[in-house]
This record gives sequence, C-alpha cells and structure tokens, in this order.
Amino acid sequence: MAATKDLDIRVEYVTRVEGHGNIVANVKSGKVEKCEFHVVETPRLFEGMLRGRSVFEAQHITSRICGICSCGHSLASIAAAEDALGVKPTEQTIKLRKLLLDYEFLDSHVLHAFLLVAPDALGVPSFVPLVATHNAVVRQILRLKKAVNDCCDILVGRHTHPITAIVGGWTKLPRPRDVDEQIRILEGMAADLEPLLKLAKTLKLPDFERDTEYVALVSDDGEYPMLSGDIGSTDGKRVPRKDYRLTTNEFVDQRSSAKFTKWNRDSLFVGALARFNLNHDKLLPEAKAYAKEIGLKPVCRNPFMNTMAQVVEIIHCYHHALAILKDLKRNGVDLSQEITVGLNEKGAVPVRAGNGVGSVEVPRGILHHNYETDKDGLIKHANCIIPTNQNVNNIEHDFAKFLPEILGETKDAIRLKLEMLVRAYDPCISCSAHYLDVTFVE
Repeated sequence: MAATKDLDIRVEYVTRVEGHGNIVANVKSGKVEKCEFHVVETPRLFEGMLRGRSVFEAQHITSRICGICSCGHSLASIAAAEDALGVKPTEQTIKLRKLLLDYEFLDSHVLHAFLLVAPDALGVPSFVPLVATHNAVVRQILRLKKAVNDCCDILVGRHTHPITAIVGGWTKLPRPRDVDEQIRILEGMAADLEPLLKLAKTLKLPDFERDTEYVALVSDDGEYPMLSGDIGSTDGKRVPRKDYRLTTNEFVDQRSSAKFTKWNRDSLFVGALARFNLNHDKLLPEAKAYAKEIGLKPVCRNPFMNTMAQVVEIIHCYHHALAILKDLKRNGVDLSQEITVGLNEKGAVPVRAGNGVGSVEVPRGILHHNYETDKDGLIKHANCIIPTNQNVNNIEHDFAKFLPEILGETKDAIRLKLEMLVRAYDPCISCSAHYLDVTFVE
C-alpha cells in the first residue's frame, strides 16, 4: 500500500483529558511537517477555590476535580494537609487509605480496559454494540464496577466525593459487619473477574515503541507504592515528594492552555505502565504471574501496553484489598481511633502554619497536591498537578513518531490508531466515554 503523500488532520475536542484537546497534523509529500496536541480547555480554577479555605475542607473541594479519581484526590489532599500540619497518621489509618486506593484502581481500570479500550480490539466503535454481541462480558464489567462502588459506600460513605476519610483519620471506622460485607463482596467478584482476565489476553494492541522517561512513586518498604514514597524515574533519578516541582518542570506552550511537563528528557510518562516499569518486582505473585503470561516485562516502551499494565494492577489491587480486609477481620479495627470531635474543638487535629505536599498514585499516574497554610490553617497557596497534564507532552511526542509509521495505512486505520493512542493513556477528560472526532482535509 502506497504511503499517504499529503494529509491534513484536524481532531477537535479530544475528550478524555480533563478538558478539550485537538490534534493538528500536516503531511506534505510524505513528510510530517506538524504533529501537535493542543489543549484548548479553559482552566478549572480549583487552586483558586482553595485559597482562603480551611485546609480541613480541601479534600471535599478537590474530590470534585474528578468523578473517577475522587478518592485519589481526597487522599492527596489529606496527605498535603497532614504534611503542612505535621500530623502523622496511624498505621490503621494508612492501611484503610491503601484499601480505598485499591478500590479506586479496580473501579477505574475495569472501566478503561474493558469499556473504553476493548471495543477497539473487538472491532466496534464503543461498548454499546457489545451489549448485543458480548452481553455476558458487559454484565460482568458492570457487576464488578457496582461491587467496588458498594465497597466504597461501606468504607467512605460513597465512592464519588468520599465523606469519612479526613485529615487525621476517619470520622467513621468500619465495624466487624462492614469488614465481613466487603470480604463477601470482593470474594464474589472472582467469578466475573476471571473471564475478563482471559478476554484481556486476546486484545490485539498496536506494535509501537518510543523510548521515554517513566515516572512514579518508589519506595524501599517492599510494597507496591501507591500512597507514599519518593518520586522515581526509569532514568535512575529519585527525589523526595517535597521536590515534586523538580520532576514536573511545568512550562507553557502558546498553542495549549494546559502546561507541559518534563524531567530529565523532553517529556515523561506517568500511569500504570510507569508504575509497572519501576515497581514490577513489588507486585503480588498473582499479578506477576499474569504479567509473565502475557509477556509484559520491564522496561516496556509501548504506550498501548499501559492498558495491559492496568489489567495487571487490577489483579494486584484485588488481592491486596482482600489481604487488608482479612487482616482487619483477624486483628480487629481499633474504633477508639475514630475522630468524633469537631476539628476546631480541643483535642482535635492541631493547627499551625506550614507547607505540605501530598503525592499519591491514582489510576492515571502520580498526582501532586501542595498547600501552604497560615497559623489558622487557612490555605494561602495551592498547587495541584494532575497525571493527564503530565502526560500531554508525552502524547504529542508519541504522535510525532507514530504518525510517520502508519502513513501507509488507510484513513480509517490511521483514524482508529490515533484514537487508540490517546485512549492508551486513559486521559481524564470532561466525559471519559467520548471518542475522538478525526477529520481529514485533503
């Protein structure tokens, strides 16, 4: 098939980053003259909303940044607040927060891998046609999502915009019956999870590689790091989370309203594949075995394999959550740690001026919240760096390499593969069920 000689590509409103984005690419006489990713959404202004508000309110505000990573934003916000206030959470509090992150990963990864990516591999434009052709699969996916949401309801009051996780701990801790119910729900998920893991093995993803820098949390405690740790890179760099600005180096490009980021190279990649490349040795045995079975090993440089790294994390988080719950059942929950006094009452969390950073892994990559507070615990300055914003620059660099490699294909094939490349990053857009609209003008 002859390579495309002249091509103008306009992709308007790429809708799976938090905001609107466009792809602009020009090919003349078989040479790529331009291949850019433009983010044209206006700012969300959440950082401005936080100024002047109590640091104890921050997690309830920032959880509204994203309806899918609502719990992750809450936990990053809480971590930043505790760092600013000098609060050290208890071991039990940390354990329950890890459980909450497991639930968020399970919910988000199931959505992305099986409702947003799988349709491409199965040759349909969305998951809707699968209702007729793969009805059992769709039902399995929806049951899994409901099960995880039910567990979140029990643990934090609700999955979207959680209630009971706060600075210093929990306003309501799970009772024995709550622990038993979560175990029952998770164990019941196995019947639906097993066939989906088999389906994932059959997904055909494009063979494309580009060497880049992968960035994620790293730690020395032997556990797959999601809630705490330093910031690490496949280029061998490692810095404490307080120095997160060194790892993001935000800069402005006039064609995009989203800031770009980079660390040691021209761009960086955050997300499941970055976590896998840096921490694969800390995955639970079941997840390691699955990764080996599908041939996923570090350092993987195919961005499309981010989806398969998510599937590996589904297995890890499922077994990790069960292990935490069984430990809580065996050893009990210390209900005396429940925070029942008002935050401004004597005996509650102490207030001081400070500057705190919370860096947490969420499904789409490392998330940073940074708050500067005054002596009354009011936020003077806030900075939130979202995973998708960190990936925007890397997506554009992928486009620049990927487009020349597929110019010999048909317009429809090019359109699909461009869509698939964006979807591979699982970007958090205004509505994550929208697809790209690619228009070719010749």
